[in-house]
Amino acid sequence: MLTQKIIIKNKKAGFEYHLLTKYSAGIMLTGTEVKSIREGKATLSDAFCILTNGELWIKNMHVSEYKQGSYNNHEPKRMRKLLVQKSELRKIQSKLREKGLTIIPIQLYFNERGYAKIDISIARGKKLFDKREDMKTKAARRELRNIE
Repeated sequence: MLTQKIIIKNKKAGFEYHLLTKYSAGIMLTGTEVKSIREGKATLSDAFCILTNGELWIKNMHVSEYKQGSYNNHEPKRMRKLLVQKSELRKIQSKLREKGLTIIPIQLYFNERGYAKIDISIARGKKLFDKREDMKTKAARRELRNIE
């Protein structure tokens, strides 16, 4: 059975966006970034993905500096390249031509082989009334659970 250790989740993603299509991508990291992520010192809440020159990049993903990193440490909010197959990249490019769609990271994990992977999703931003509706349904579910 395949096991994956989820390290960091973007909890705001489901609340702020309608998640449409999900993709899994590799991420290019330096050694100190990998060590910091394994310690759980990264956040995806402000991160988003962009397409430049046919490549997919993630911006605003904060990975804290590694404590024992010395002068080899990384920049916490640098752009990191995402590794996606060309066929998936073409699909993403064609979907992004629609107005109002964006790419956001959902979760960051290490797969069974020890490689850092990131799940990204093509998403559409929710309006205020959508968020209110979600809050109402969550409250109703919570009440049903408390009654049982």
